[in-house]
Amino acid sequence: MRPPIQWRTCWENELELSDHIQLSAFLRAAYGPTGTFNARPFEGYRSWAGARPELRCVGYDSRGVAAHLGALRRFIKVGDADVLVAELGLYAVRPDLEGLGVPHSVRAMYPTLHLMGVPFGFGTVRHALKTHITRLLDRPGLASIIPGIRVRSTLAEVYPALPPTRTDDALLVVLPVGKPLSEWPPGTTIERNGPEL
Repeated sequence: MRPPIQWRTCWENELELSDHIQLSAFLRAAYGPTGTFNARPFEGYRSWAGARPELRCVGYDSRGVAAHLGALRRFIKVGDADVLVAELGLYAVRPDLEGLGVPHSVRAMYPTLHLMGVPFGFGTVRHALKTHITRLLDRPGLASIIPGIRVRSTLAEVYPALPPTRTDDALLVVLPVGKPLSEWPPGTTIERNGPEL
């Protein structure tokens, strides 16, 4: 039986210091098993990795933070077209809740995406998460997973020994919000023009 999850959708300015402390510990624990490097951005009380979200959907249960998803409105360039999107990222579910259907509840943010006035939700995921994300988005018409897209982003920090941008071959996830998926522009490259969320 799935534990009861209470969802809170909040703007970044509504978060208190105590929220950032809880979220940074949660995200460090969630991303740590994928490698120390992935958990490093959440050291201290920082509750974001690259770009800072403007909106968060946080699930809580009796043990504290159970799940998290962040969103940030931005323009990206898909091929030659500028597209306003709500970039979705910082997705995590507490390990003890995996397999209990909690990820499906992250859909709690979907109505808020409509209020943000964006035509599409947009995110990227590693190829290793294809099966997981496919199960999460199993409702017809909720989203489309598009392979074969290269996404160029700026690094969140500047390092003298590294180029200022990186290009990833990731799976693209597109959610129709204010427009149907058929209006997503064609293109095999995306310019994020900023750091990943």
